[in-house]
Amino acid sequence: MTTRVSVLANGLRIVSEDMPQFETASVGVWVDVGARYESAENNGVSHLLEHMAFKGTNRRSALSIAEEIEAVGGHVNAYTSREQTAYYAKVMKGDVALAVDILADILQHSTFAEEELERERAVVIQEIAQAHDTPDDAVFDQFQETVYPNQPLGRSILGPAVQVANYSRQVLAEYMGRHYSTGRMVVVGAGRLEHEQLVELVAEAFDSLPRIDAINGLRADYHGGDSRIARELEQSHLVLGFNGIAYADADFYTVQLLSVLLGGGMSSRLFQEIRERRGLAYSVFSFASSYSDGGVFGVYCGTSPDKLSELTPVIADELHKVCGTVTPEEVARARAQLKAGLLMSLESSSSRCERLGRHMLIFGRAIPIDEILEKIDTIQADDVVRVAACIFGGSRPSLAALGPIAELENYECLAARFG
Repeated sequence: MTTRVSVLANGLRIVSEDMPQFETASVGVWVDVGARYESAENNGVSHLLEHMAFKGTNRRSALSIAEEIEAVGGHVNAYTSREQTAYYAKVMKGDVALAVDILADILQHSTFAEEELERERAVVIQEIAQAHDTPDDAVFDQFQETVYPNQPLGRSILGPAVQVANYSRQVLAEYMGRHYSTGRMVVVGAGRLEHEQLVELVAEAFDSLPRIDAINGLRADYHGGDSRIARELEQSHLVLGFNGIAYADADFYTVQLLSVLLGGGMSSRLFQEIRERRGLAYSVFSFASSYSDGGVFGVYCGTSPDKLSELTPVIADELHKVCGTVTPEEVARARAQLKAGLLMSLESSSSRCERLGRHMLIFGRAIPIDEILEKIDTIQADDVVRVAACIFGGSRPSLAALGPIAELENYECLAARFG
């Protein structure tokens, strides 16, 4: 397996990994734009645009797009994150040309027909309502706003329903024209395909993209804080977080390993102490989210309201403990989990596309798997302790709580546990 990169005359990058043992191929376009590039006035436009890209072009109707890809047994999809938007297809090995043609068509020639836009706005508004009705999702948007208040990074990816309901065709077209350019897009292929053929297909199909200089989003500015929303629910949901690190930080994989050790599986410290020994929560896990210029480290718990008063002190104790002692056995177990997750993802052409696209946008190169594994192998117990002490002792905590929260200790008491 070889990773190859080419750059077209218009600046569009193409990266691929040929996997001759596969019968399928995944092809996608990763775009260096997401919710953090929006203003308060157009929050949610990146996500709505992603939806509308599939709703008809100059050559294809929305139905034709779906019928053509499904007629060969393939599928096409997309997602919007805070920093990136991705469009991708998975097809049999002989249908790569069709996948490239459809992706090029929707990203260059979408019409944003008014009748389709009206229907899709309604669909996205239902998605927003569904997210609101899913508390273990809603609390993360609440947490993000607490961590990054009054900043693009703190706003919902979906946007406010009242604004989404009024976005016009012109708003979408102008946003796409400003951000979807050759220098901010990467075409990625993985699976049973040939790099030279992919380059030829892309060069022919992607001939209408503008060349625009990169646009920087507002820099991430972490704020510790407290957000509590009382709702009549069966469970209380809370996320406790701290200032984290960016993708390019030298300790990136150490932080990932710390997250696995703390709350990444059934053997993790938080799972064992909170669920197994004390029965304080059904769901508990930790996470480390990174961005181009910052990040957050957090812990999520879903618990019964009567367990709240006991829960946060236990979480704080576990976070303090990991700042003091970590055993080599714990590091070895977490390292094995981290490496296994990475290596297992190599068995999927879609996951390989995801990795290649993100690496090219973030680092400007595809990082070899062996290089990543080597970095993970060098992490020792002292590194984990050092990083944990830096994260949990280096910033005021951020807390988002949703549901019946009357028994939750006040923020100043919680913050004092990390003072």
